[in-house]
Amino acid sequence: KDVQKEREPHVYLSKEEVKEKIQSYNSSVTDKLKMTLNANGVYTGFIKVQMELCRPITVQSSQSQGRCAPSSQETAFYLPDGCVNTLHISSTNTVREVIEALLKKFFVADNPAKFALYKRCHKEDQVYTCKLSDKEHPLYLRLVAGPKTEMLSFVLREHETGEVMWEAFSIPELQNFLRILDKEENDQLQILKNRYAAYRGKLEEALGGVLKPG
Repeated sequence: KDVQKEREPHVYLSKEEVKEKIQSYNSSVTDKLKMTLNANGVYTGFIKVQMELCRPITVQSSQSQGRCAPSSQETAFYLPDGCVNTLHISSTNTVREVIEALLKKFFVADNPAKFALYKRCHKEDQVYTCKLSDKEHPLYLRLVAGPKTEMLSFVLREHETGEVMWEAFSIPELQNFLRILDKEENDQLQILKNRYAAYRGKLEEALGGVLKPG
């Protein structure tokens, strides 16, 4: 069940409170992905992100990394459904930075603005999914919820159709969309022409029978 973003105030924890929560978190970890508190109060840890992408992604080869223009060394393909990736981040990293790091890790050439990070949580025997704002801190949410992904998990998706950021697409991608639309329009036009041609043939055949002498 997708829901609107909940209005959750960010509770600012003292360094001692953070230390206590991290100790409690680490004592419950079963996969060795523990958190570490640094002397400056910033803590680091791991989050797992499930990829739920409906559209193909474009991946760069090692030779084409860093180039702005598309090249023949870029490959588009669909990610397997339910693919999960693990990221090591800090408490200062925002949602937008996490998305960028995740795409960079796997050499994804698509603009990060095409994607959104969601949180999925269990409440009252139901599963809720809502989009996170760009400035939220995923590791803080992970710390507060605890290590169990049944309580909280992260999901990467494309922006919903109604909120597509067209400026995030490259010129070749937009031109390709136009070619697809032109093809679909021509196909639909041909279907209509064939349908009316069939109607016309039947009418002419019926009229021929009525007007036939005898």
